Amino acid sequence: MIANKFKKGSTIRVCSPARNLSIITPESRKIANDAFERLGLNVTFSKNAEETGMFRTSSVKTRVTDLHDAFKDKSVDGILTTIGGFSSNNLLQYLDYKLIKKNPKILCGYSDITALTNAIYAKTGLVTYSGPHYATFAMKKGNEYSAEYFKKCLFDKKPFDLETSEYWSDDKWWIDQEKRDFIKNEGYKIIQEGNSKAKGAIIGGNLCTFILLHGTEYMPKLKNSILFLEDDEAFGNIFDVMFDRHLQSILQQKDANKIRAIVIGKPKKIIDFKEDKIRHIISTKKELEGIPVISNATFGHAYPICTFPIGGKASVSIEDGKAKIKILEH
Repeated sequence: MIANKFKKGSTIRVCSPARNLSIITPESRKIANDAFERLGLNVTFSKNAEETGMFRTSSVKTRVTDLHDAFKDKSVDGILTTIGGFSSNNLLQYLDYKLIKKNPKILCGYSDITALTNAIYAKTGLVTYSGPHYATFAMKKGNEYSAEYFKKCLFDKKPFDLETSEYWSDDKWWIDQEKRDFIKNEGYKIIQEGNSKAKGAIIGGNLCTFILLHGTEYMPKLKNSILFLEDDEAFGNIFDVMFDRHLQSILQQKDANKIRAIVIGKPKKIIDFKEDKIRHIISTKKELEGIPVISNATFGHAYPICTFPIGGKASVSIEDGKAKIKILEH
């Protein structure tokens, strides 16, 4: 089930299922609102978007209420999350999935929102989206790629090639919008060619959040899936160890041997997780023999990021030493 796409004049509702709007400065909000105006989108905010508490989140009750209100409101065309954070998975057992299924709308966010987007897809069949938060649009420079793929995925129905960005950054842009550090992108890295071609439904996102769904009714099926996986710098110098553990946890789930491909997002600069380490980890997983594995995709906690559909169809192919990803249904 795919919700109606955005168009000029569509209205988005900003909700805070993870951290709340109070941490976004007035200056950043203006930059974000201006960016949405250029996209032709009207911005509204949930009633409790700024309510704060432990982990800089509002209560479970108000977060669930805001999401339900956004899905019910006929004037709202789609929902963007404020920012990432923690504890979106606390909401899952309280959501009214019948209500969501009856009122299908775009839902977009990443990081901790991975729990929400994958759970809603698993419970309703509604395609959701891993992509920019509201806060992401407060970036003044180097955000063109994010806006481009936001439009390709959420404004248009046509299939599109998912290419890497020309440049990337992981500087603290929200502290200094003018002094930015952009790095030339090296493009996709082929970790394992496998059978070179695969098609399937995309699931995943932020790896350490995705595994919170294991053993629950909110975990999407792995059969005929293409895993998109990334993680942030929280694990520091044991990032590779944690990636290995978390990936193995996925491979111990039902139908893991029917995963069709894996696409790994670009890690932040501080993380030592280069091709040789990824290749070694993948080579130790017998469940992944014969499938294509690609790294250095433009999603995750470095900037910019693409938008891709959770539950949407994609193909991954490797030909003449080059990797290609095509989003087929979104």
